[in-house]
Amino acid sequence: MTKEQQRAELHKTIWRIANDLRGSVDGWDFKGYVLGMLFYRFISENLTQYLNGLERETGVPDFDYSDLPDAQAEFGREATVADKGFYILPSELFTNVRRRAAQDADLNETLARVFRNIEASAVGSASEDDLKGLFDDLDVNSSKLGSTVARRNEQLVKLLHAIGDLNLGTFSDNTIDAFGDAYEYLMTMYASSAGKSGGEFFTPQEVSELLARITVVGKSEVNKVYDPACGSGSLLLKFAKVLGKENVRQGFFGQEINLTTYNLARINMFLHDVNYEKFDIAHGDTLIDPAHWDDEPFEAIVSNPPYSTKWAGSDNPLLINDPRFAPAGVLAPKSKADLAFTMHILSWLAVDGTAAIVEFPGVLYRGGAEQKIRKYLVDNNYVDAVIQLPPDLFFGTTIATCIIVLKKSKSDNAILFIDGSALFTRTGNKNKLTAAHQKQILDQFVGREPAPHFAALVDAETIAENGYNLSVTSYVEAEDIREEVDIVALNAEIARIVERQAELRTKIDAIVA
Repeated sequence: MTKEQQRAELHKTIWRIANDLRGSVDGWDFKGYVLGMLFYRFISENLTQYLNGLERETGVPDFDYSDLPDAQAEFGREATVADKGFYILPSELFTNVRRRAAQDADLNETLARVFRNIEASAVGSASEDDLKGLFDDLDVNSSKLGSTVARRNEQLVKLLHAIGDLNLGTFSDNTIDAFGDAYEYLMTMYASSAGKSGGEFFTPQEVSELLARITVVGKSEVNKVYDPACGSGSLLLKFAKVLGKENVRQGFFGQEINLTTYNLARINMFLHDVNYEKFDIAHGDTLIDPAHWDDEPFEAIVSNPPYSTKWAGSDNPLLINDPRFAPAGVLAPKSKADLAFTMHILSWLAVDGTAAIVEFPGVLYRGGAEQKIRKYLVDNNYVDAVIQLPPDLFFGTTIATCIIVLKKSKSDNAILFIDGSALFTRTGNKNKLTAAHQKQILDQFVGREPAPHFAALVDAETIAENGYNLSVTSYVEAEDIREEVDIVALNAEIARIVERQAELRTKIDAIVA
């Protein structure tokens, strides 16, 4: 089976599960059950494969951890938690709980206990924060699943079997990252139907990949990657696809203010087989209480921060002296935190690093404090490029966003403007950047040359004279696609038609008479 066939079959099955099992549970809420159970299956199979491999290396070819009595399995708990970050007793593995599910009258309590035990296995270890609360959205006692325990358990049995029947194979058998791909498809499916409430933190995969590729141009590895508003973590994980997990040497770092989304980001890391030692996702407000002071600077930073969200700004007298914001001499407006995220990212960017940030278009041209921040960025030669994206790419909004690329070590004192507003294909009810569109933008970014109606390389002095306006349309002239019309010929043709009309009327009148 080819990669495309395997992925299509997986997506088809997931779509069926979502429709068959959703019932009274809202689609966006139900994703917690599907993703949580997918995560439970993944860590069960991941742990089993790991332990089976260790035993078989020692000369026990038929060893199967899932068949081991719990009492005998306890001996490996401490060492396994140190390596994998968690432990699951054989009786509590997904496959064994699923096998007994239909006969378990207390299935909801069984699952609740299993999830508690998985989290408890990490308590006191280095992975405790990475496991804590991961099953919070999989509420097996919720009335949303059914009005009685029996109905809830019936739904849970269906869910276990549906997730268990997904053809995810073994890790070595798959040509795709099956668990990770299932997660991405689920997130896309739910975000597209949930509107702003569900899609605001999920960046489409093709945009995520473009951002990642922009930040690693000319590099085969980076020290660590960072996203200060990481949402479900999809942006960070594009580096695993672009470079390979092993080439992000010190791991994936991010922070997310929404608790549910923070849990999704950590689940996403596990489902992409990123071990707990290789990621550090924090919960909290990045602008007010950033979690990674001890980890910056970062060589590659990507982000799609919330558009024009409110923040403390000037209401907090300490922020103007914060080393992240102080250099600009002014804070982003309280009602528009976009450039506060930009300043934070710049502050934590390594000298040889690159940051690619999706921005609301207003930050490119609005006056006041935002103009002063743009002045600081341009005068200090931090803005490397501004890329206009097509409209209607993102879930929950139809606006045409842009990408600002920041660098601290540029080779020139100019900014490259790229107009990619026409580079899209309509797919369903959204626009999409195809691989060819991404390549066209990336090639122009790498070449750093002007191109008629597509790209302009503008020196900082010109931008200063233009009031530090960074709007792409101010520098890249749109192609005039209007058809040239010969007015003299057109008037002659109209006169001929009018004359012919008069002749026809005269003949018709004669016939009628």
